Amino acid sequence: MSNILYLTSIWVIPIIVAITFHEAAHGFVAHLLGDETAWRLGRVSFNPLKHIDPVGTILLPGFLLLLHSPFMFGYAKPVPVNFRALRNPRRDMIWVAAAGPAMNIALAIFAALAFHLIDYLPETAAPWVAENLKNALIINVVLAVFNLFPLPPLDGGRIAVGVLPDAVASPLARLEPYGMLILIGSPLHPTDAGWANRSRCQHCLAVHRKLA
Repeated sequence: MSNILYLTSIWVIPIIVAITFHEAAHGFVAHLLGDETAWRLGRVSFNPLKHIDPVGTILLPGFLLLLHSPFMFGYAKPVPVNFRALRNPRRDMIWVAAAGPAMNIALAIFAALAFHLIDYLPETAAPWVAENLKNALIINVVLAVFNLFPLPPLDGGRIAVGVLPDAVASPLARLEPYGMLILIGSPLHPTDAGWANRSRCQHCLAVHRKLA
């Protein structure tokens, strides 16, 4: 039991921080660029309770942890973004989508730099903090890389829809309803410390059609 509690503590904290900051970054950038949806709903917040999905953030990864699964899989509640409300929908969609992975890269860098502080901690606390930082580094790098894969509804898919020519972007946007099924069934499914983020935008295809 004590081993399970220890494992839970060194994985749950970095996972919750990673997904909370990821989702808050999407909402904050959308707010800066003209969409108040997430702001009005209180989703531009570092409070994990605003972003946790009971099944995807707690039950599913907890179940996998208990089974000693070789991979970790889960998701947060998607931040609602109305791309039509952005000042320049097609361009700003790219910035909103990129904000999440960029935040995870920043968190990974912070975790790596924080290793230099381990020597200043009490000996009893140093190993636990080191494990959290190591897992935070892994989780945030994998989360950023995975979400940048160019397939909707992942962030990389929305970036691709925004930058590619219409002839390519339009059929790519139409894959959004099937994107997660494709990813789960593909060899690109994240393993080891992988954490799949299920942020979605129901307006992605509609906005592309409007702007095309």
